[in-house]
Amino acid sequence: MSDTAELATIRNVQVGTTGEGSMHPEHRYGSRLPLIMWLLFSQRWVDGVPVHFFAIDHRDGLVLFDTGLDPAIGSDPRRYLDSAIGEFFLRRLFRWKIRPDDNVTDQLSRMGHDVSSVQKVVFSHLHFDHTGCIDHLLHAQLLAPRREWQALTEPKAERKWYLRQHVDKPGAQWTLFDMEPCSDPDIAPYGECFDVMGDRSIVLLPTPGHTAGSVSMLLRSAGMPPILLISDLAFELNMLLDDHLPGVGEDFEAMRDSNARVRALKARLPELVILPSHDMETSTRVAEAMPTNAGP
Repeated sequence: MSDTAELATIRNVQVGTTGEGSMHPEHRYGSRLPLIMWLLFSQRWVDGVPVHFFAIDHRDGLVLFDTGLDPAIGSDPRRYLDSAIGEFFLRRLFRWKIRPDDNVTDQLSRMGHDVSSVQKVVFSHLHFDHTGCIDHLLHAQLLAPRREWQALTEPKAERKWYLRQHVDKPGAQWTLFDMEPCSDPDIAPYGECFDVMGDRSIVLLPTPGHTAGSVSMLLRSAGMPPILLISDLAFELNMLLDDHLPGVGEDFEAMRDSNARVRALKARLPELVILPSHDMETSTRVAEAMPTNAGP
C-alpha cells in the first residue's frame, strides 16, 4: 500500500441523491435486442434507481464528484431539452421522481455543507444526469476530461445526451484536464492518472466505455478504506465484478477493459470500496465505509 494511506487528508465522504428514476431492464442489464427495439417497445421498468453525486471533505476544501440532476428536467423536460424528439426519447429511457429540493445546494445543506464552500467539482463525464445545477457552482473550479468537452461541443451532441446549454454556462470556471504518466504503485494497472489535490488523496483514473472520456475517482486517506467512485462504468457493483455489461455504452470493448482494470485494482487493494452512481446500495456502502464519527 502506498504511503498516501498514512495521510489524514480526507475527513469525510458523503453521497447526495438528486432524485431517482426508473429505467428499462434492457438498459440496465443488457439485451440481445437492438437498442431501438427495447427503447420503443419494452414495457418493463426497474424502479428506485438513484442519481448520486459525492462530496469529499478534503482538508484543503470541499470537492464534488459530479452534481447529479437538475430538478428542472423532471418538471419541464421539453424546455430543458429544447427538443420534442429529445423529450420523447428521454421519456422512453427514464421515468423521473424528482422534487424541487433534489438539487445540489439543498442536498449539500442536508449533509451539513454550504454550497459556497465547494472548491472544486470533478465531472466523471458530461451527460446531463451528472452535470445538473452548474449554475449553483459558478464560484468553484469545474474540472472535466478534455475528451468529454470535445464530445459536448460536437455537432448534434444532444443525441448522446450532452446538453451544452446547461453545461457551458457564462461565468463558469472550467479546467479541462488530460491524464498524465503516473508511477503510483497502487494504480499500476492504469499507468496514467490525474492528481486533483496534488497529494495523491484524490486521483482520477481513465475508465472509458460508457463514454470515451469517462473517469473514475480514487480516494485514499488515513482512517478510511480506499474508495473508488466509478460513475456509470457499471450500474451495479455485482455487474462489474461479474463482467456483466449494461445495455448502453459508447464502446463496449473499452468498457470491458476498464472493468478488468478496476478488478485488478481491487485485487491490489482488497479493502477497496467500489461505488457506482446509480446503484441502489451505494448510500449504504458509503455509510459502512466511513468512520462513525466522521462529519462535515
